[in-house]
Formats: sequence, C-alpha cells, structure tokens
Amino acid sequence: MTTDVRTPPVISAWSAVSPYGLDAEALREGLRSGRSTAAPLDAGRWRVPAGHAHLVPGFETREVLGKKGTRSMDRVTGLAVSAVGGLLDQPGAARETETGERAALVLGTTTGSAASMMDFTRSSLEGERPYDVDPAVMPNAVMNCAAGQCAIWYGIRGPNTTLAGGRAAGLLAVNYATRLLATGRTDTVLCAAAEEFSAARYWLERHSRGAEAPEFALGEGAAVLLIQPAGAGGPGRRPLAEILAVRTRVADGPRVRTVLEACVRSALEAAGARPEEVWAASPGDAPGRLGAVERDTLAAVCGPAALERVPAVGRLGDVSAASGVFQIAMLLATAEATPEAAGRLAVVTSADRDGSLACAVLRLVAS
Repeated sequence: MTTDVRTPPVISAWSAVSPYGLDAEALREGLRSGRSTAAPLDAGRWRVPAGHAHLVPGFETREVLGKKGTRSMDRVTGLAVSAVGGLLDQPGAARETETGERAALVLGTTTGSAASMMDFTRSSLEGERPYDVDPAVMPNAVMNCAAGQCAIWYGIRGPNTTLAGGRAAGLLAVNYATRLLATGRTDTVLCAAAEEFSAARYWLERHSRGAEAPEFALGEGAAVLLIQPAGAGGPGRRPLAEILAVRTRVADGPRVRTVLEACVRSALEAAGARPEEVWAASPGDAPGRLGAVERDTLAAVCGPAALERVPAVGRLGDVSAASGVFQIAMLLATAEATPEAAGRLAVVTSADRDGSLACAVLRLVAS
C-alpha cells in the first residue's frame, strides 16, 4: 500500500518519551549534547544477565501517570499514554480538535507487550485450572491495549488502529494516518509508536537474533506525531513538515538492497523529487547486516552527506517498532535548530528482518 496526495498532510507537532527523558525537550537536549543513553541494567529487577540497555530514566508508570487507572497497566501502555499526553499538554494544543470524534489514533507496535502476553499465558498454565488468571491483566495481553488506553485516557473517539509491523511499524502508521485523512475518515491523527524493555523482549530478541548482532543493546520509548491536513492546525500549531509520499515493499535476504533502493526511488518519484535534492536521510539502524545494507543503500541513492545531518536512531538503542516515529521526531528536532533545513527534503526508511521495507519523503517547513 502507498500514499501520496496532491495536498500533502503536515506534521504540526511531536512529542516523545525516550531514553533521554520524559518529554520532547529532553530529546532535544539529548540530541544537542550527544550524550549516550546506555546504562547498566539491574539484573535482579529485570531478570536478565548483567549488561546495558537504553531505558527511559525514572519511568515508573504509576509515578508518571498517577495511581488512578494504572494499577494493572503494563510498561508499553504507560509509555504510549505518557507520550500522547505530552503532545496534548503542549502549549498551543487544541484539545477540541486533537481529541474527540474527529480525531484518530494510530499506534505502531511489534506485538504489544510481550511481557504481558507471556505472563498471562504462564498464569493460565501454572494455575490449578486454565481460567485461574487475573482478569484485570487480560486486557494487557491484547495487542491493541496501548492504543485503546490512549483513546480512553484522552477522549480520542475517532478511528483507533494498532499496526504490528516490527521495525517498519512507525512508517506503516504514518502511511495509514495519511490514508485516513485522504479518505475523510478523520480530521486529525495522533500517529504513535511504542516499544518497552522487558525480560520477555530481551530473551525473545537474544534467541531470535542468533549470531546476528547479539550484543546490540535494547532500547525503549514512545513517540507521537500530530498529523493534519494542511492549514488545519490551531493557532498554537504550525506545520513542521509535509508528508509528500510513503512507499512500502517486501523483501528479505539478498534481495533487500535492490528492493529497498526501488522503494526509495519510488517514494522520491511520487514526491516529485530527485535523489540529489535530499538534504537528510535517516535509516532505521536495524542490528547487524540488515542495518548496514539499509545505510549503504541510502548513501548510494541520496549521498553519504545526507546520512550525517540527523543523529542516528541507534543512539536510543534498538527501539524496534518505535524506530520510524523516533526517526521523524529526531529529524524535526534537528531541523528546528538548523536554519538551512527549511524547505529541504528528507528521506526516512525502515527495514524489518521479517521483510517489511518502508520509505517516507518529507519536506521540512520553514520556522
């Protein structure tokens, strides 16, 4: 599925809960400083071997969101709810149009919370009877729990969609968001992606990667974009970037390089742009060979200099499904502090080890 529209929708705000901190300003400051977000793991708490990970500092769901309604909330849901709340609480936010019946929420994920799914299944197997489970925990085991909770917390009553696409989920969510707007299903989309750190995710990644980048540290966080039709933002919102085109492909193994290049060139063609016009290019930094192929392909199409203008999303560790939206947030944060970025083109790509490839072309808007 692809998206490109004659009047491009715009990103008019963003927020994030990242390994740099609990809000957008923390991400901006972290990118400016260039400091590492890796920290030693508490092996006892997380039930994993000693090592490093990129955790959101100080994030405990009940401390950040309060005790009401969070007793059984899992970590990925807490991260998503926090990020969406950070966007809606920004100065200039227009709650009357950014929530309600004409506002949609699209959330990219890998599987929801692997920890919640595995814990719930384990309780069914270990109890005296299969149905001896905690009913309050059951909603967490459903993939769309985080998106549903975001809608409940903030009164977002339009379309509510969860997309499970692994590392490509963020850009797939952007694609879906633009289609919702193009077909008139909604007036505003909160487009988010989230990934949690947990023992379950740690062991799943460790065993599924095999010898492919076994030491690549996991990260976590959530990021959200406010996507609207051009000119629809309230007085406190201004366009930050136009979404000119999104293209997707499927390929694995030795075909990835060729198919990803075709995906990028197709997106640029749909945007009416040439590769040499690309100011910045942001790859998804997949661990191992896949990430190297993606980076090499972007350098070949857009030029090596384009890859140096935006910090790599790998600074946050392997944030998997949250990568694409974090890449866009980091691009926008960089452009805010770079006057020459105004009016320039940017390419954002994702490559998932299960074969999903995606590319988005954005035009950065003058401050």
